[in-house]
Amino acid sequence: MPARRVSTALAVTLLALALPQAAATPALALEARPGAAAEATPSTVTVTGQGSATATPDVAVLGVGVAATAKTAKEALAAQTTASNALLAAVRAQGVEERDIRTESLSLSPVHEIHDGASELTGYEAAQSFSVKVRDISATGRVLQAVTDATGDAGRIQSVVFDVADPAPLHTAAREAAYEDAHEKALQYARLGGHRLGRLVSLTEDGSGDSRPVPIAAAAFDQGGTVPVAPGEIRDTITVTAVYELG
Repeated sequence: MPARRVSTALAVTLLALALPQAAATPALALEARPGAAAEATPSTVTVTGQGSATATPDVAVLGVGVAATAKTAKEALAAQTTASNALLAAVRAQGVEERDIRTESLSLSPVHEIHDGASELTGYEAAQSFSVKVRDISATGRVLQAVTDATGDAGRIQSVVFDVADPAPLHTAAREAAYEDAHEKALQYARLGGHRLGRLVSLTEDGSGDSRPVPIAAAAFDQGGTVPVAPGEIRDTITVTAVYELG
């Protein structure tokens, strides 16, 4: 019986001595595991560049149309049809091709007038508008004059837009100018900060300009002769945002 107690006490003592060593093992393993080294994020500079390019327009897009008012809808439509046919015949006579003439809108609406505070139906207005592309830009004034001569008081001139038939070279030149502008700015900022300009990380095109319609009052065409026009130039402007690394 005493021998058993001695053996038990010895076993308990040995187990107690082993516990601190076992508990220390995970700590030693954690210390030996290498930590993940975080990669340093490179410094960057973000700049905006803008570039423009101009070209001489070589086409004109005319917004023209007719409108007629009559007591009845049938009469208004008939008058509008007559004026539209005259307009189309006039532009065709000026050498405008069928592919360059397109109907943009056709409408018929009642006309009301206010008498003694009450709305009274007085007739109907019928209207039709066309888009006419003039590829011989020197003929723009003649086409406009032909329209007004053929349609009289029913004629309408909504807009004149000068453009280039192929805008791709204009856009290309504007993009190149915008890129160069952004690159020069990035170089300057890198130098001012004591850095070396690194690789281009990203480049975003934010937008480009479009030609705008030139509104012309209808009264300006009631002068006889050929309508004078000034095509001017077409300008395309592009803005880019560029991100460069700094070394």
